[in-house]
Amino acid sequence: MPEFGKVVRGFLSFRETTYKENEALFRQLARNQEPKVMVIACCDSRVDPAIVTNAEQGDLFVLRNVANLVPPCEFQTEPTRHGTSAALEFAVTGLKVKYIIVLGHSGCGGIRALLTADPRVGMQHSFIYNWMQIASSAREKTLADKADAPLDEQLRYCEQQGVRQSLDNLMTFPWVQERTAAGKLSLHGWYFDIGEGKMHFLNAASGAFEELVSVPAPLSAAQ
Repeated sequence: MPEFGKVVRGFLSFRETTYKENEALFRQLARNQEPKVMVIACCDSRVDPAIVTNAEQGDLFVLRNVANLVPPCEFQTEPTRHGTSAALEFAVTGLKVKYIIVLGHSGCGGIRALLTADPRVGMQHSFIYNWMQIASSAREKTLADKADAPLDEQLRYCEQQGVRQSLDNLMTFPWVQERTAAGKLSLHGWYFDIGEGKMHFLNAASGAFEELVSVPAPLSAAQ
C-alpha cells in the first residue's frame, strides 16, 4: 500500500508542522468559514486550486467535478440531486462569496471524451456521458471553428469553450444574476496549462484567453 501510506504520512506531517504552526487559525476556522472566492474546478488530480494559487486554509470555497462544468439552472418540482447547483447556491446565498472562478485546464479527460465522442463513455459510463452533455455546445463550436485544426488544438479550444459555457450557465441562476447586477459578485474564467505552468484568463475586454501576469478585470464587477 505505498500510495495509501504516502497519504497517511502526509497527514501526520501536516499535523506536526502546518497545523501546529497555525493552530490559532485552525481553531478559528473550526467555528466558521468566510471565504470570499469560490473556485469551480475539475476533479483532475493535477489541478488542485489551493496548490496552483498558493491559497491558505479558509481562502477558497472549492467545488470540483468532472471538467469543471456548471449546469444551467433547473428548478425541479420532483426531488432531485444537484450537487454542483447546491454548492453554488450555498456559496452565493450563504457564504456570499464575492468572486467565482471557473478553472479549466489542459489535458482534460472529460473534454477529450466529449470532443472525440468516445463510444466507451456512452456505453460504459452513462453518468459521465450525461454530465458532459452540459458542454455539448462547446463541442459543436469547436468542430465548427476548428474543423481542420490538429486534435491538440481542438482540445485546447474546446476546454476553453467549456469554461465559457460554464460562465454563461452561471448567469442562469437568479441569485448569481442579482448579485452580479448589484456589483456584489464578479465572475472569472481561468485556464491552467499544466505542462507550461501558466494560467490564462478570459479577458473581459478582448474576449480572448490571455496569460495571467497581474490581477485581471472581472467579467462582471464586484464591490
